[in-house]
Amino acid sequence: MRIALFVNPILICLSLAGQVQAEQINEESVLVAMAQADRLAADLERDARSRPEKVIPWLNLRAGHTVIDLFGSGGYYSDLLARLVGIQGQAVLHNNSGFEQWGTNILQDRFDNGMPENVVMHTRSGINLDLTEKSLDGALIVMALHDLYVIPKRYDGNAYVAVGPAANVAYFYEQVLAALKSGGRFVVVDHAGEPGMVAEAVNDLHRIDEVALRDDIVAQGFTYVGNDLSLRNSADDRTRIIFDEDLQGKTDRFILVFEKP
Repeated sequence: MRIALFVNPILICLSLAGQVQAEQINEESVLVAMAQADRLAADLERDARSRPEKVIPWLNLRAGHTVIDLFGSGGYYSDLLARLVGIQGQAVLHNNSGFEQWGTNILQDRFDNGMPENVVMHTRSGINLDLTEKSLDGALIVMALHDLYVIPKRYDGNAYVAVGPAANVAYFYEQVLAALKSGGRFVVVDHAGEPGMVAEAVNDLHRIDEVALRDDIVAQGFTYVGNDLSLRNSADDRTRIIFDEDLQGKTDRFILVFEKP
C-alpha cells in the first residue's frame, strides 16, 4: 500500500524564513542591509570609512534583538541596526543634548527619508542612560567613549580652563552592564591615542589609550572578548587632533569587544 504525502510549500517557506531570521547577523547580512536602496546618500558615503560590516557582527545579534547605539548622534548605526534586527527587534538611538545637536541635520534628513519604525529615540541628560535592567542584547558606542574622559573646559579670554571634572565613567559602565542581558556584547570603536597618554592629551586630541581603556572597562565587570584590526591605520599620526580636516575618516581606530558575564 502506497501512502501519498502532501507537503505544504507555504509551510516550508515559513519554516525556512524563520531559520534565516534566527541566524546570527554576520558580515554578509550587514552588507545586504548596506546595499538597500532607501538609505541616505550621506550614509552610503560614510560606509567606506566606517566599515560597519566589520563592526556590527561583533555584537552577536539576531533578528528580534534589542540593541542600543550609545551617543549615536545622527543615527548612522541605528538605521543599519534597525534593518538588521527587523521589525520584531529594536535599535535604540541614545543621545544627550550635545550629541543630538551634533547630529541635528542628518537626523532631520533621516526623518524626512523615513527612519525605520523600529528605531527608538532615547535622549537623556548627561550620562544618565535610564535603561531597564537586562533589557539589551547588545550595546555599541562609536567614537564617543573618549568624550566621557574629557575634562570640560571654557575659554576665559586667555586660556581654556577646567570648569568641572570628567564624567563619572564608572557610573556609565555600571548602567551599560546592568542593562545588558547575560552574554550581551558591548562593542567600542574609538580613535587610538599614544600608549600611556595622559588625561590632558585626551582633552586636546580626542583620542584615547586603547589598553588603558580596555583595562578600565574590564575593571567595571565586563569580560574582554577580543579586538578587531579592520579600522587600524598605522600611517596615522596619533599626536594630532582628530578634527584636523585631512584626518577625517582616516584616523587609527580600534574595535574592542566585551561581554557581560
